[in-house]
Amino acid sequence: MFGKEKYKAINEKLNRRFEEKKVLIAVHRGVWCGNIIENTIEAYDACRAMGADLFECDLSETTDGVLYMFHDGGEWRVLGKDQSILSMSSEEVDSLMCRNGLGEPSGRYLQRFEQLLEHYTNGELFNVDRSWPSLAKLDEIMQKYPHAISQAVIKTPVKEEYLEFFQNCSNKYMYMPIAYNMEEVKKVLSYPDINVVGVEAILSSEDTDLFRDESIAWIHEQGLYYWANVITLGNKPGHRLYAGYEDDVALAKGPEASWGKLIDKGIDILQTDWPYQLNQFRKEKV
Repeated sequence: MFGKEKYKAINEKLNRRFEEKKVLIAVHRGVWCGNIIENTIEAYDACRAMGADLFECDLSETTDGVLYMFHDGGEWRVLGKDQSILSMSSEEVDSLMCRNGLGEPSGRYLQRFEQLLEHYTNGELFNVDRSWPSLAKLDEIMQKYPHAISQAVIKTPVKEEYLEFFQNCSNKYMYMPIAYNMEEVKKVLSYPDINVVGVEAILSSEDTDLFRDESIAWIHEQGLYYWANVITLGNKPGHRLYAGYEDDVALAKGPEASWGKLIDKGIDILQTDWPYQLNQFRKEKV
C-alpha cells in the first residue's frame, strides 16, 4: 500500500490500480496529435483508451482567477499568440482557437479545469501539474467536486510554502513532490500531515543519489511509489528528465533498452508520450 494508513480511504483508488497493474502508465498531457489538442478531455480519453492508468493535467490561472488546462509557455504553438496565458483574462482565452498538429485552426478551444472534474466521476486517476502558483484556487474548486479528492495526485517542487499548504490544508490530497535528490524527499517526509503517496524523480544523469537502487528501496520502505519521466522533450539542457531512459530509446532500440530497464530497477510509474506501445510491452513484461 502506498501512502499513510490514516489516509487509506483517500488513496484507495490509486492503490487498487497498483494491485491490478503493478506498474502504472502515466501520460504526458494526454494523447495529442492530428486535431486533438493537448490537455483536453479528448486527449485524456484517447490515452485512457490506449492503456493509460492516469494522465497529466497542467493548470494555468488567468488574471480573473479561472484555471485552464494548459501548460504556460506553449501559447504560440497552441494558441498562435505570443503572450502568456497568465496575463490574459478568461474572456481573452475563450476567444483563441487552438492550432492542431499541422498548425491549422482546429475548431477547438482550451478547456477549464472544472470541465475535467465534471467529466471524470468514476474513479479515473489524474496528476495535476503546474498548479503551485494557484494552490488556494485549486483547493477552492476541488471542494465543489469531493469525488475528485481521491482521484487527483497533485505535485509541486519541494518548497516550504507548498509543503506548508498541504500540511495545513483540511483536504488531504494525494501529494507527490518533484524531487531532484534524496535530501528533498526527506524534507517532504518531515511534514507529518501531508498525504505523500510517491516521489517524482528528476535526474539528468545516473550520477545522483535518486538513481541508486538503495534510494529506490528506501523510498519504497517509506510506503511511497517511485515515478520516472520517460518522455523525450528535445535536446536542450534540462530536457533529460530521467538520465536518458526515454521513449525515443524504447522506440528506436526496443522497449527493454529503456522501459524494461526501469521496470527491472523497481520504478512504479512511467510517464510517457507513447501509452499504447508501453501498454503492449507491459502486458508481456509485468
